[in-house]
Amino acid sequence: MRTITLGSTGITVPQNAFGALPIQRTNKPEAVRILRAAYEGGMRYFDTARAYSNSEEKLGEAFATMRDQVFIATKTQAKTPQKFWSDLETSLATLGTDYIDVYQFHMAGQVYRPDDGTGMYECMLQAKEQGKIRHIAITAHKIGVAEEAVTSGLYEVLQYPFSYLASDRELALVASCLEHNMGFVCMKGLAGGLITNARAAMAYVSQYDVLPIWGIQRMSELEEWLSFMEAMPTMDVAISAFIEAERTELSGEFCRGCGYCMPCPVGIQINNCARMSLMLRRAPSAAWLNETWQANMAQIQACLHCNSCASKCPYELDTPALLQKNYEDYQRVLAGEVSV
Repeated sequence: MRTITLGSTGITVPQNAFGALPIQRTNKPEAVRILRAAYEGGMRYFDTARAYSNSEEKLGEAFATMRDQVFIATKTQAKTPQKFWSDLETSLATLGTDYIDVYQFHMAGQVYRPDDGTGMYECMLQAKEQGKIRHIAITAHKIGVAEEAVTSGLYEVLQYPFSYLASDRELALVASCLEHNMGFVCMKGLAGGLITNARAAMAYVSQYDVLPIWGIQRMSELEEWLSFMEAMPTMDVAISAFIEAERTELSGEFCRGCGYCMPCPVGIQINNCARMSLMLRRAPSAAWLNETWQANMAQIQACLHCNSCASKCPYELDTPALLQKNYEDYQRVLAGEVSV
């Protein structure tokens, strides 16, 4: 397992990190057990967010006696200085620590700068001066925002989606981070669940100077990622051919399931409904064909075409059209006209 240094931060860790969004769905004792097992298995970088309900609390309990042995990154969705300080103090208390290694503007819609009138970047600087955070970072889903963050020279770490489905522009973003001595934390390395081959996912990202944070909810998932600590997959002929086939199948516009388009005013579960065709074909289909999901898919017919979802999509998808396409395909599957 190679190590990665996150740009100018000096943070050097194995290229195999823990994304703590999913453990908000795991009971606390089990979540703590998984987090400690991740540390024992060699993981040292743990990423969470104020928005991930009780995820920070679980990290705080897991690492209470070994805070200096791990790097903790968290995030704020604050849009005002008042909310920034409220989020920061809450995160510090909930994590049970007096400092955060990497503090990130979460899903930033703009690149905050000094003297831009918002006061947000000044909050970061002040928090760093006070020792409450050690490194200033930003997460983005829109590539234009990510590119601006890199060239601004104001941030030490960028977190952005990156997987073997990456476009040429996203590959250039990774190279730009390296050129600007900026750390690149890779989120959505499994493309929101569409990628199901962990070996291929790891082999691909290991070619680049990025730190992947794998979303982990179960011990069985952790065990697979930890197995790569001693037996790192490489881009051999078989994996390269597999990835090429995957890229062909998943080329074009598809929903990553990030959920930033929600909530829907009529209750459509957009993050799954808009990619149902892919989920039917890339996961056991029975679970997606039960009465609950039939009802969820039927809700698409109530779409108001308000385009709220499309306006919020970081990938600029025509979400209403994508929902309708998935609904029609789903009905064909239910009718037995096509197989999965």
